[in-house]
Amino acid sequence: MKVLLSWLREFAPEIDGDPVELGETLSALGLAVEEMTITGEGLDGIVLAKVLDLSPHPDADKIQLVQVDSGDGEALQVCCGAFNMSVGDLIPFATIGTVMPSGMEIAQRKMRGQMSNGMCCSAAEIGFGDDHDGIMLLTEDADESQLGAPITEVLGIERDVLYDLEVNANRPDAMSVAGVARDLAAALGVPFSFPERAVERTGADASAQATVEIIDPDLCGRFAARVIHGVTVGESPKWIQNRLLALGMRPINSVVDISNYVMLELGQPNHVFDLDTLPDGHLRVRRAADGETMVTLDDAERTLVSRDGVIADNSDQPISLAGVMGGLTTEVTDTTTSVLLEMAWWDPPSISRTVKRLNLPSEASTRFRRGADWGDNIDRAMDRYCELIAETGATICPGQIDVPGNTPSQDFTTARVARVNSLLGTELTGDEMAAHLNGIGFAATVADDTLEVTVPTWRWDSIGGNSHEFEANIAEEVGRMYGYEDIAKTVPKGEQAGHLSEYQSDRRLVRNALLGMGCDETFPMPFLAPGDLSRVGLSDDGVTLSNPLDANESVLRTSLLPGQLKAIAYNQSHRISGVRFFEIGSVFLPPAEGELLPDEREYLAVALADSDATEAIAVLNALDGVLAFPNVRLFQTDDIAGMHPTRSAEVAIAGRPRGVVGEVAPSVLEAYGVSGRVAWLQLDLGAVLNGPHGRRSYTPVSKFPSSDMDLAFAVPEGTGADKVQGTIGKAAGALLAELRLVDTYRGEGLPEGTRSLAFRLRLQAKDHTLTDDEITKTRDAVIAAVAKTNKGQLRG
Repeated sequence: MKVLLSWLREFAPEIDGDPVELGETLSALGLAVEEMTITGEGLDGIVLAKVLDLSPHPDADKIQLVQVDSGDGEALQVCCGAFNMSVGDLIPFATIGTVMPSGMEIAQRKMRGQMSNGMCCSAAEIGFGDDHDGIMLLTEDADESQLGAPITEVLGIERDVLYDLEVNANRPDAMSVAGVARDLAAALGVPFSFPERAVERTGADASAQATVEIIDPDLCGRFAARVIHGVTVGESPKWIQNRLLALGMRPINSVVDISNYVMLELGQPNHVFDLDTLPDGHLRVRRAADGETMVTLDDAERTLVSRDGVIADNSDQPISLAGVMGGLTTEVTDTTTSVLLEMAWWDPPSISRTVKRLNLPSEASTRFRRGADWGDNIDRAMDRYCELIAETGATICPGQIDVPGNTPSQDFTTARVARVNSLLGTELTGDEMAAHLNGIGFAATVADDTLEVTVPTWRWDSIGGNSHEFEANIAEEVGRMYGYEDIAKTVPKGEQAGHLSEYQSDRRLVRNALLGMGCDETFPMPFLAPGDLSRVGLSDDGVTLSNPLDANESVLRTSLLPGQLKAIAYNQSHRISGVRFFEIGSVFLPPAEGELLPDEREYLAVALADSDATEAIAVLNALDGVLAFPNVRLFQTDDIAGMHPTRSAEVAIAGRPRGVVGEVAPSVLEAYGVSGRVAWLQLDLGAVLNGPHGRRSYTPVSKFPSSDMDLAFAVPEGTGADKVQGTIGKAAGALLAELRLVDTYRGEGLPEGTRSLAFRLRLQAKDHTLTDDEITKTRDAVIAAVAKTNKGQLRG
């Protein structure tokens, strides 16, 4: 939306100040100034000239030679690339030495061997519109007696300030000069008013010459019309044309120009029918029928649907697409002498649907879509149009046809003062808020710390919605007028600060514990090559991707083992041995019966190269020490896929299987090109952390010396190391500070059907130095307990 400062002052004469500061005020009101231009400046040296002769350039097809008279009777040759001129045309001409508004200086120069002594100007080049296509022709706007006169004098151009504003969709009132003036006057604290319009009326009453019938009152909330005779369709006054051009609209004729002028000034779109084309002057406002057609002003046939609105004539034929575009059959032409002036309020959603469906945006439909004024502004716009058309010699008939439909309710709505302050971060009183609202046309009073507000008819955007939406709308208006820049900057305090969930916290604890044990975290891709799962002894039934990034990685993993073995093999190939890796990542198990998506779970894997099963068990014990897993048990079995048949076990926590621990099978290591042993721990981390667990309570570190002892027991082959470890822990009691399985042996020197489990015990008291007697008693109690519970014999 463009506005001229001089036009704003017609509604608020006391608007004054530096144009830049006024632009900053408009931006602060939410009407962001995208560009500010000083018009009527930089045109010195541009005069009215006459085209004397036209001839082709001898050496250039796209340039012609133009002979012009700039007022001194002498012919000047100019090279020009435009071809829309004829001999005798009057044009704006920039003489040598002129500095154009763009900053370009006009100098005498040769173009393909021909001298050019100035420049013929387009409308855009002198800041008089956006037309770059040809030279601006002024034959109908000036006469030869003005040759050589400054172009500002010829065109009546005066110095002014033009603001190009960004108007958001929720500000229908700002789609007019008057609406912008209202806001600016309120912000500056100066009076705002609409000029009084006096319109003389004669002839028969309008109601005797035309009638209006609203069939769908939800489509049209109000329809007003006046009858005008003695219309002469010609050129509109120069001052109207200048203002239209400044605001980006092309002058057409007096009837259309005045219509556009009133729309820009007051924000009220309107339409003019040739009254002689309306049988009996009757109009019917209704919804269209599906498949109904009409020809619009752009000479295009439109097929309508039942949601479209139309204005029909007495025979029920559509003659106008309501709120969007008029019809060709009732168009005002050069022969029109009587017109029916129509102004209405159309349902914004209905207009919006039609515009989008037919792709027919326009200045008028944009205002209707956002919500035009259905109140006094229609009468005001009627008077303004009649005043301007009367100046061209037209006669205004008495009376006004005014048919009501359904308009939005204007019942006052309440807004809590405290809530408005809460939304804005201010401490305004109710009276201060009411003053801000009343300044822009709202009717606001205060009762019991509550604002009672009646929204004006020109603010359709603020009507309706629930109480929270209304309070937000009122807060926005108060904030605009108070000045967002004057609101103290504060950091809003949330009701609850962001934090990690318990699961996220525990997962982070696991990650930190593993890092503390010297492990490095890895992030292999979750995609495997076909056959990777079978190489680790797992079923090759992983979910296959239909559109993989790489055909060699098309299977979603069901275990973290292949990725970790590939990482170890890669490092060993680069002569890096003894790596200690861990990964927390997703595996994708086949979908359960009746399910479409795979069963995605988060697993933890620890891979320790050049290490045996005891190292993996030590990591499990360390994690148990961090998260206090309830009842951790190991169940040795020889059929764990990918694991050593005698050096691996299933891990059970709280009686449920949660993973595996031990060593990777040599055949699997060979398949992946890994040398040496690899200790392995894999847990269903999601199930573990979502299951029962706690955190170890803090135990002070003893300052007294400890005592270590190694005990090796020959136990039956089927007795698990964890069971023996549990027996030792109970027997040693409170003096046991640390217990580790350090060796497992099968072979010579052992009774048949047994294996040797060697444990390292660290004894330490919290409050004294252990005596030899205490150490001996503890050792004897452990040996006896293992013999009784696990049938284990101490080896010498």
